[in-house]
Amino acid sequence: TTAASLERFTVNFTITTLPYTSDLENPDSARFRATRRVMNMMLDRLLKESSIGPVFQGCETTDFRYGPGSDRDQTRVDAVCTYSKEPAAAPLDRVGLYHQVSNKTRGITQLGPYSLDKDSLYVNG
Repeated sequence: TTAASLERFTVNFTITTLPYTSDLENPDSARFRATRRVMNMMLDRLLKESSIGPVFQGCETTDFRYGPGSDRDQTRVDAVCTYSKEPAAAPLDRVGLYHQVSNKTRGITQLGPYSLDKDSLYVNG
């Protein structure tokens, strides 16, 4: 039997209630580290409750960017998530996962204490 391989997918969204500041550019800043820790925890919790929960490994927030255009009232979040894929398993159903994330974030409006731009969620592209 072939062992499961670790597969990655990306999750991107915009938080409308987290103003972008320059310390979010610096992975060594306290604000970057604290915000990344909170995002990772919330994404992990959300995806563990989804259909990929049993094979889900975790998410790592990789980047914070300012909102659409040069809107610094909002912060875009980029994360890379990992799951264990059995050789015979179907490919990641990113559309289904998108809909599950949408449902779990109240129509892409809320992630924990944060408000989201409802048109900003992307799962793997």
